[in-house]
Amino acid sequence: MEVDLIFKIAAIGIIVSVLNQVLVRSGREEQAMLTTLMGLIVVLTMVITQIQELFVTIKYLFEL
Repeated sequence: MEVDLIFKIAAIGIIVSVLNQVLVRSGREEQAMLTTLMGLIVVLTMVITQIQELFVTIKYLFEL
């Protein structure tokens, strides 16, 4: 796993956390929840892409 990816995921987590707190404190709980869900979807998409690349590499290495 690339260190770059770890930093990107951490940055998304920090941004989502800050946005969530701002939205909750301004009485916008629904938008806060949606922001959190979108952050989760973005991170999961990034991780799934990496897992897919891993499986492609394994398939290539073992000539499957």
